[in-house]
Amino acid sequence: MEKKKQTAAPEDGTAGGPAADVMRKVRLIRIASLTALFGNTFLAAVKIGTGLYAGSLAVLGDGIDSSVDVLIAIMSLAVARIISRPADKGHPWGHGRAETIATTLLSCILFFAGAQLILNSAGDLAFGERHEAPQGAALVAALISIAGKLLLAWSQRFFGKKADSPMLRANAKNMTGDVILSTGVLAGLGLSIQLDIGAIDSAAAILVGLWVIKSAVGIFIEANTELMDGGSGKEFYRAVFDAVNSIEGAGNPHRVRMRRIAGLWDIDIDIEVNADLSVRAAHKIASRVEGAIKEKIEGVYDIVVHIEPEGLYHKSEGYGLSEEDL
Repeated sequence: MEKKKQTAAPEDGTAGGPAADVMRKVRLIRIASLTALFGNTFLAAVKIGTGLYAGSLAVLGDGIDSSVDVLIAIMSLAVARIISRPADKGHPWGHGRAETIATTLLSCILFFAGAQLILNSAGDLAFGERHEAPQGAALVAALISIAGKLLLAWSQRFFGKKADSPMLRANAKNMTGDVILSTGVLAGLGLSIQLDIGAIDSAAAILVGLWVIKSAVGIFIEANTELMDGGSGKEFYRAVFDAVNSIEGAGNPHRVRMRRIAGLWDIDIDIEVNADLSVRAAHKIASRVEGAIKEKIEGVYDIVVHIEPEGLYHKSEGYGLSEEDL
């Protein structure tokens, strides 16, 4: 009788692997969100207070934009709590899509903020409204905002890369846009005060608003691609095919489908094996294929390998990719 070998942990990731990746990601999102929460709360208080004190709508509007970032940070913390929940009967794939939905919501918030900025600034130009502020308070607040947003943008990009989080990367783009926004406010205030032309501030704000809208559209397209299970890229499919071809006994990889769930890969693949193999032998080949794919692609959530006897593949199957499709 064959003696069963004990293993330290199952290969499906229940004791580690994907579960550990999710918890690590949750931890990084929480750190990034708390950093953004406290940083933007400080900047919003400085700019709103200065804007009200100095009577500057430009600085006040910049402060309101930072207040939106505070709400985004709170939303990120809520998302981290949601995606940390294990899979259940109602959500057998887990709760990772909450991050993608939040990213889509973030793009809508950015689009609205950019559109509001353009409409308000265009109204100022159309009706000849002019808003000036004392040099000291307004300019200092804008400089503080630029420095603070640069640090926050770097932190969100850093944690977004480590966590492979589209939501944090989107927020990093948002923070970068805020740097440009504050720079535009600073330049507009400086030129308006120096040249005594109030319309310069409004014109600069319109350009900033257009940049924010462009960023929002880009973020929306990226998030929507993930929701539609697309955009994996040919290089990832090539890595899967190379992994299969490196395993002896595995042939004709086809009907391959890859999608992202909160930055982790879910992969389905069909392979062909010798029809005379036992179930145990075929399963060993499938397990080697899984291991080879995980070595070539980082952040794999789950892999499903379907075994078929050689020669059974039907080209009429209308989904998934084969090597010839690349």
